Amino acid sequence: MLQVQNLQKQFGDFKAVNGAELTVEKGQLVAVIGPNGAGKTSLFNLITGQLQPNDGKIVFNNENIGKLPPYEICRRGIARSFQIANIFPRLSVFRNVQVSVLSQQKLSNKLFRSARQMAIEETNRILKSVGLFEKKLDIAGSLSHGDKRTLEIAIALGNEPELLILDEPTAGMSPDETTATMSLIQRLANKQRLTILFCEHDMEVVFAVAQSIMVMQQGRTIVQATPAEVRENSDVQDAYLGGA
Repeated sequence: MLQVQNLQKQFGDFKAVNGAELTVEKGQLVAVIGPNGAGKTSLFNLITGQLQPNDGKIVFNNENIGKLPPYEICRRGIARSFQIANIFPRLSVFRNVQVSVLSQQKLSNKLFRSARQMAIEETNRILKSVGLFEKKLDIAGSLSHGDKRTLEIAIALGNEPELLILDEPTAGMSPDETTATMSLIQRLANKQRLTILFCEHDMEVVFAVAQSIMVMQQGRTIVQATPAEVRENSDVQDAYLGGA
């Protein structure tokens, strides 16, 4: 589904991404790990069009999307969340997701129709799938940190993605929130047959959930393999796991 080949991104003399390689097969849960500054978020920004690569290819469903703007990439089936929750804090939970659904259905510009009664069934379905249906009338800004991150996932699902990219989905969460969020991600992958690419610092989470792990250091890919193979890889141990 997604193939990243020799991806390069440079800011002046600094190479944020320097030869990254990544493969994501349909239906997989794939993690990207690496120390701070390894280039993980820059990689995600390149895949989703927030940054333009200096060189290399990003191929999604057999199309090179490396030069496309974010909205075109979203239309092709890639949605993402960010490290900091990106929601409409003054709107209700329901409206946050409804706006996303309407945008995907290209109904957000119907100036002479009331949006309040549009996409209700689909919005409710998404809220039920992530466990926020009972809070749909709550103001988004009043939610707990964990629920805000869950709402961001729901907003991304409103775009009907084939590939969902999550940048540190459990950042700042309590252990209970982390467990609930990762259970949700696994459930979405299994029940909705979503392909999910995520970045995460919690190694216990990564090795418990991911089917494939790509390890980055200084902008390049050290290895991509199964969790067991990554754990035993000497280059990963030296560069990231401290030789443990």
